[in-house]
Amino acid sequence: MRYETLIGLRYTRSRKRAQGRNRFISFISLVSMLGIALGVAALIVVLSVMNGFQEELRTRILGVASHAQIAGASGDMDNWQQAAQIAAEHPDVKGTAPFVQAQGMLSFDQTVRGAMVRGILPADEDRVADFSKTMRVGTLDALQPGGFGIILGVDLARALGARAGDKVTLIAPQGLVTPAAVLPRLKQFTVVGIFEAGMYEFDAGLALIHMHDAQVLYRMGERVSGVRLKLDDLFAAPRVIRELANRYDTRTVLSDWTSSHANFFRAVALEKKMMAIILFLIVAVAAFNIVSTLVMAVQEKTADIAILRTLGASPGSIMSIFILQGAIIGIVGLLAGVVGGIALATNLDVVIPALERLLGTTLWNKEIYYVTEMPSKVLSSDVITITTVSFVLTLIATLYPSWRASRVNPAEALRYE
Repeated sequence: MRYETLIGLRYTRSRKRAQGRNRFISFISLVSMLGIALGVAALIVVLSVMNGFQEELRTRILGVASHAQIAGASGDMDNWQQAAQIAAEHPDVKGTAPFVQAQGMLSFDQTVRGAMVRGILPADEDRVADFSKTMRVGTLDALQPGGFGIILGVDLARALGARAGDKVTLIAPQGLVTPAAVLPRLKQFTVVGIFEAGMYEFDAGLALIHMHDAQVLYRMGERVSGVRLKLDDLFAAPRVIRELANRYDTRTVLSDWTSSHANFFRAVALEKKMMAIILFLIVAVAAFNIVSTLVMAVQEKTADIAILRTLGASPGSIMSIFILQGAIIGIVGLLAGVVGGIALATNLDVVIPALERLLGTTLWNKEIYYVTEMPSKVLSSDVITITTVSFVLTLIATLYPSWRASRVNPAEALRYE
């Protein structure tokens, strides 16, 4: 073992038996370790929760929306079978489904609510969305052509006061022109199901009907609004859209989930970055507590440093001793923080209910967040980044005290010894 390592380890271990001023230095070292541990643990937990929210948000949105979409530039398509066939030939496209989408107004028992009406083919819809997993009442197969059945989002059904079996009136914005006046076009639909996607945007503003009934109501003939696509890898959607764009003419518009729901994911990503910056500052404050610890250690060991210098130790060796001392403090704090942070992040489903029972309050309101448990996902990339940056901050904090130690003049230090 090199003598720098031996002395650095001895200085670190000797604090356990320290007296007087050395005991105070030991206390400051312990505070530095705890500060780094708490900062690293907080970073891991917060970023894991943000990752969980991001994945939960993406899952809920794409459970109702689609990975990609092909639509006509004029708002409808008359050759959708050909468009779907072209998309299905792409190796990354897992499924296709046509749809009709338009605005409408639902009325029931003197209550009126606006909604987005989507006409679907139940047999094809499961290829591109997860409505079957979100159904609370009924099934998609209850939508039959000519049966004029409708499936409502849970909040939309609650706002209307409608239940399965009730008849609601769907009013289309396109009117009927008569000699007397322009009359709204309306049709009674029977509620055959209720779904709960967990996203207020869909639960309170989306209604599903059979595509044939939508074509009849909105007078679209055999045309549809577009074709929805599901991909093997949802993150490959922008690339797939660029590759498919060359196969369609200019009358076709292609889009993917990263552009249609960009605001949601940008908001979560921005919040994650800002939280990471704030918490890294906490780690930096804890790391720079090591500065005061080492400065006091250097003052205490001035005579030892002078003796080492007279024995031939170089300034670089003296720096190495105190850098190692500070690095040990940082490593212990880092290891404690990583272990504690991962343990806490992976057991939030147990910790949050326990805290609620202990404090007698609600920390996680399911009615607000639409999630039964706080989502959490620990990413190894986040843990590696946190550990690396925190360790670098710790090493930076050791440089100035170590440099001061290397500049000690042996003659001055030993004058009064």
